Amino acid sequence: MAHRIITQVVITGTRVLGRAFAEAYRQASASQKYAGQAAKNNPAAANNFASSGLTLDEACKILNVKPPMGGKANMDDVMERFKKLFDVNDPKKGGSFYLQSKVLRARERIELEVKEAVQSTEREAELKDGWKPKIYKER
Repeated sequence: MAHRIITQVVITGTRVLGRAFAEAYRQASASQKYAGQAAKNNPAAANNFASSGLTLDEACKILNVKPPMGGKANMDDVMERFKKLFDVNDPKKGGSFYLQSKVLRARERIELEVKEAVQSTEREAELKDGWKPKIYKER
């Protein structure tokens, strides 16, 4: 009698897990198709959530700094705000790990935006001036 109950529990559990995995796969597949379609329709939107789903506007609101204008931001101000908020939200001091991670992701997002803007201006300058390879002379 006990073996019948155990067998029924195992079979029922297997069915439940199988259905859950099938549903999760369907959702992941639909999400992937949606993201691919959105990226195809709007290529700039693919870079909108570069750092853990934060937009640049959200990152600036979290750190309470102005958004980078033309790829230039006051990184000293950003780092000062980051350090203060990161230390305030330290879990060892009674802060929130979630908020601390949001502050970190916000700083990373702003740094990424500034880095991309600097790289694009360097590329534009290189295209304008022409390519000048760096030559290292061996002694």
